[in-house]
Amino acid sequence: MADPTRGPGGATTGEQVGRLVRQLFAFALVGGVGFVLDLAVFNALRLTLLAPEMHGQGPILAKTISTAVAIAANWVGNRYWTFGPHRRADSGREGIEFLAVSLLGMGVGLGCLWISHYALGYTSLLADNISGNVIGLILGSVVRFSLYRYWVYHPERTGRPRRRRVPATAVTESSGS
Repeated sequence: MADPTRGPGGATTGEQVGRLVRQLFAFALVGGVGFVLDLAVFNALRLTLLAPEMHGQGPILAKTISTAVAIAANWVGNRYWTFGPHRRADSGREGIEFLAVSLLGMGVGLGCLWISHYALGYTSLLADNISGNVIGLILGSVVRFSLYRYWVYHPERTGRPRRRRVPATAVTESSGS
């Protein structure tokens, strides 16, 4: 009889929650590094080469470049640490999927920035940072984590055979016969 306290792979609910919490923590730390890079590059570009008075689309271009830098850093951190046990042998395809999800997350952030800057007319550096680097980051992170976890780095897509833990009761029952 199946143990109802164990989920897929034989892990208890507590073990599954613990893994999820560790994964979220690692994702947040990797994202924090990406955020610092994104913020630094965005503001450096926004205040210099891509200041709004120099280029009409400066904030959007600055955010696109800064996010691309952060995506590259996040790829390394998420592939080798956050989702390391679930990274796949076909790194090329995994990289394309990671990029697709990251671009979707970037689109969320750019959408927030565009709405704030162009549709609502909040054009200050502070408003651009709040819309692109706070609101956009939070919403984009939810999208990215979900799709990384359930699509790009899903355990069943590693290309390696999945080891299932045998519940202790099954071992005891089979050895008793």
